Amino acid sequence: MKAKKKQDVRPEVIVYTDGACSGNPGPGGWAAVLRYGDHEREISGGESHTTNQKMELTAAIEALRALGRPCRVRLHSDSAYLVNCFRQRWHDTWIRNGWMSRNKTPVTNRTLWEKLIRLAEIHDVEWIKVAGHSGDPLNERCDVLARAEVERVA
Repeated sequence: MKAKKKQDVRPEVIVYTDGACSGNPGPGGWAAVLRYGDHEREISGGESHTTNQKMELTAAIEALRALGRPCRVRLHSDSAYLVNCFRQRWHDTWIRNGWMSRNKTPVTNRTLWEKLIRLAEIHDVEWIKVAGHSGDPLNERCDVLARAEVERVA
């Protein structure tokens, strides 16, 4: 007799994230849209002096931080930097090499990566790369929110 596979009862949340920066570095903004069933939540923030990469990472961090319990997450981002790190497991190599890149230089944004890795371990995250500015409504909404934050903090 086959054992029944245990069903994953964690809620599934759809997340879209984006970061924006005016100048690099310069004023920046991040945003996320979280969807669970019929519920939708938008979150955003900004910093007066930052980089686009930091804002992309912050958007994912804040989205995962906003979840009240472990979830199955389908996280969509137009940042290859963010998505490829997890899909190609760059972070495993960085950790194994003492947070040095393959070029033997310190990994940029280490503190943010460490926060994001810890949060990603709480959830079952599927990292999905979307094309930026390609008409995906939730990606476009995140872009609008992130750019509004750039203007707010500039």
